[in-house]
Amino acid sequence: MLLSKIFIYDEPSVPEIKLDSLANFLHDFFRVPVIKRKNIFNEKSPDIAQSVAGTRVYNYRQEFHSHEPTNEEVQFELDSFVNSAKIENIVLYDGFELQKILRGLISDDESKSDILHLVLTNKLTCTFDNSDYRYHGRALIASNPSIISTTGIIEAPAKPREYYMELMSNYGVGLNIDSIKEKYKGSYLEYHDTRLEKIIQGYALQQFFTISLVNLFVNCLTVV
Repeated sequence: MLLSKIFIYDEPSVPEIKLDSLANFLHDFFRVPVIKRKNIFNEKSPDIAQSVAGTRVYNYRQEFHSHEPTNEEVQFELDSFVNSAKIENIVLYDGFELQKILRGLISDDESKSDILHLVLTNKLTCTFDNSDYRYHGRALIASNPSIISTTGIIEAPAKPREYYMELMSNYGVGLNIDSIKEKYKGSYLEYHDTRLEKIIQGYALQQFFTISLVNLFVNCLTVV
């Protein structure tokens, strides 16, 4: 996959992304222009808010099915478009459905296979796994546009087994959960973790190589 340009869309609620640093990293690696942009949902319409609200996952044990969002859910999305840092409750979104909406937000002249769009968001993207018939949080939806979920980076990976064992064994005795978190601090990522900068750079490279492998596989099938 040869690139001519990369667009990266900011998530202002997560300053640890360090957008300038990410842009420089991608430019140095790919040697193509890297254009920084505001959050992709910035100043978007109520129609877009309704579409995004419609990608919510309500039953993590069932595959995605469309539904009509409530006025409160649409307003929630509109508020997040204005200030994504206001989001306190974690909401699950179907990653592939959300990706379809993002694709529609990109102009035709920039929707080309050699132009990569990298969308950073604090929305928790999920995909349904048919091996255990449930949704799982994902840090990366590798497609174009690609989605890197900062919340997915934090929430999707499992914490150390000992953390859960101690949490369960002390749950009924009133032990402060914060003390357990402090004990295992550093063994897992937290919100506003200083390590996010490098981790996001790694996911940015991962999505490129994932897309490249898929394209190579499709081309091989076409030749055969």
